Amino acid sequence: MEKKGVLVPVILAVFAASIYWWVLTSKERSLARAQESAQVLVARYDLPARTILKEDLVEIVNIPRQYMQQDSQEIRSASDIKLVANLVTAVRIPKGNQITLSALVSLSPEAGLSVKVPPGYRGCVLPMENELMRLIKPGDRIDVLVTFDAVMGDNRKEKVTATILQNVLVLGVGTNLGQGMSSIQAKAKDAQVSADQAFSDKGVMSLALNPDEAQFLSLCQVQGNVTVIVRGLGDVELHPMAIASFKRLIK
Repeated sequence: MEKKGVLVPVILAVFAASIYWWVLTSKERSLARAQESAQVLVARYDLPARTILKEDLVEIVNIPRQYMQQDSQEIRSASDIKLVANLVTAVRIPKGNQITLSALVSLSPEAGLSVKVPPGYRGCVLPMENELMRLIKPGDRIDVLVTFDAVMGDNRKEKVTATILQNVLVLGVGTNLGQGMSSIQAKAKDAQVSADQAFSDKGVMSLALNPDEAQFLSLCQVQGNVTVIVRGLGDVELHPMAIASFKRLIK
């Protein structure tokens, strides 16, 4: 009995020592990990809200892991910087602040069309048939044509078609602004777009136009029937275009 009475406290002491050692080593490991160096992305300049992130707007810095914000984008390889490319800042990120995932949104309607509009241009929304929209993607180049009733020299009206705009950049098609998506996300997006299009024969296409071009397109939408034709990839040349008419066609 005496041996048992001595053995029990010894076992409890060993057990308590084991727990203490485990807690102590866990804290040591936590402290050691906190002092480890980690690479994170920070803003190279002041980034206003709704800025599209590019690689030249951010930089990689080394900091102790304990100073990493909870949802900072850690950089483990050089290619990881591409994970935030083409995302949009939801709030202002001051110079030197860490880039956190909660401060970013995807390039989508939530970010707004203005983030895609090049300097000096305007984002113009053009109604378009759904069948044609399925064949055009953000980043494509198009020409814009208008068919209208022209008054000829003998006061006779004749249908003619004129190319009013050439080499126009497509910013978006429907809700697709060219955001980067995985194959799974792309399929889900296509399914949603198809569901939306089932309720309407028309959608919208967003174009980058200078102020003068925007006025001409607005006028043509009222005066005639506007159509678009798609250019081949890399074709950015401008060509003089004569107005087409049935009279010219027959000749």
